[in-house]
Amino acid sequence: MSKKSPQQPHDEDVKQLHALGYAQELSRRMSGFSNFAISFSIICILAGGITAFANGFNSAGGAAIGIGWPLGGLFALIVALAMAQISSAFPTAGGLYHWSSILGNKGWGWMTAWFNLLGLIFVVASVDVGIYSLFRDLILKQLLGIDTSGWGLSQQLIGVGLILLVQGALNHYGIRVTTLMTDLSGYLIFIVAILLTLSVLIFSPVALDFSRLFTFTNLTGAAGGDVWPETQSMIQAFLLGLILVCYTVTGFDASAHTSEETRNAAVTVPRSMLQSVIWSVLFGYIMVSAFVLAMPSIKEGGAQGFGVFGWMMENSRMPAFLRGLLNIGIVFANFLCGLACLTSCSRMIYAFARDGGLPASAKLSTVNETYRTPVTAIWTGAVLALLATIYSEAFSVLAAGCAVFLYISYIMPVAAGLLAEGNTWKQKGPFSLGVYSKLVAILAILGGLVLAWVGMQAPNEKVGYLTVALIVGLTVLWWAFERRRFQGPPTGERIAARQREIAEVEARLNRN
Repeated sequence: MSKKSPQQPHDEDVKQLHALGYAQELSRRMSGFSNFAISFSIICILAGGITAFANGFNSAGGAAIGIGWPLGGLFALIVALAMAQISSAFPTAGGLYHWSSILGNKGWGWMTAWFNLLGLIFVVASVDVGIYSLFRDLILKQLLGIDTSGWGLSQQLIGVGLILLVQGALNHYGIRVTTLMTDLSGYLIFIVAILLTLSVLIFSPVALDFSRLFTFTNLTGAAGGDVWPETQSMIQAFLLGLILVCYTVTGFDASAHTSEETRNAAVTVPRSMLQSVIWSVLFGYIMVSAFVLAMPSIKEGGAQGFGVFGWMMENSRMPAFLRGLLNIGIVFANFLCGLACLTSCSRMIYAFARDGGLPASAKLSTVNETYRTPVTAIWTGAVLALLATIYSEAFSVLAAGCAVFLYISYIMPVAAGLLAEGNTWKQKGPFSLGVYSKLVAILAILGGLVLAWVGMQAPNEKVGYLTVALIVGLTVLWWAFERRRFQGPPTGERIAARQREIAEVEARLNRN
């Protein structure tokens, strides 16, 4: 028997996709490492671990990192475990929306889709604002000596627009191009994170004091450059610091969103989700701990506010060429993170539109016959992300907003699965939590709610208001209009009725 080409769709994958009522429109080229790399690239400890470092450190000081990071990472891992089990049973693009619809109902799925979609748009926006800020501060200012002190919102919009243009083009011209870039990102994150960690420790201006990582210092208010409003409660300060992990260790649903482009998806996707979280939590913890150990003074570092990472780097004794090399690596890794974010966002738009969930669904669910990518969905995601950055306080609000919306969208299918398990959900995929399934689901819901709550605290209370407004608005919209119009994913007889259409679509695409 001839060996199957890696470019050909896997028969079992296609068969399972047909059984769920969908055609194999996207190109199934992604290997196990590639599926891992796209989630690992979105989590990207060199993105959130650096750009949001002040949100963690400037709360309860070193303990917010030494204790807070592993605690938040445990929450994220439990959520990922619960999601991994569901992804193994239903490996489709736009996974969370699909899972909520099947395990709950089409209304629950529709709500999940909007939270996930808005979270992904905010992720793309916040990461690309972070890329712009890092390029301005680490490359133009530190490396090239260009004065950027007078730059404002106009320069930011131009910079983010150019970044999105390149990311959109790379996504447009095929999953092969994107996969090569995200594969590179997977290796680059490991290499740069290790080199950065060793460099700041070796060239630290002070002797390493590991007690810093377990010492609580209230850096809220003026003591922390007003990153957080002042509070006298150390418990509250510590909980606020969890936003660092909440923002950084998110986006692992990308492995699920690219299920239809991944070979042996029912096995590969859950494994990739878990591996991306585990490695990110481990390497991220070592890296951000090194930042705390290497800074000259905890209190002086706190006073730098959002500039604490740059201040720590400027006070390092590392050679200028090494600092410049690291700066370039950090910026490029962040760019690849944004590229993977746009990939995930576009697949969510495509999947939701495929079932008629968005305006202009017919256009948004179109797949380019040459490149086998959802080009309209890609560019729509890019435009929406750019529009989201018009708000002047973009990064802080978008970072908190994406974390809140994504974790809400994560726990919604988990909650539906908890109620459906043993009732309407009887058949699990290759990855199963067995007797621990319901316990993990309960812990995931509680952990996800804690992380979402953290993202709504002042000065990001606007995210909380937006979340409440979104819940109310979506509920009204659903009961007034969408419950009669929106059919949701195909089920029962609708799946059987679509088989002829599926065959015609695949025959047309395979001719090109």
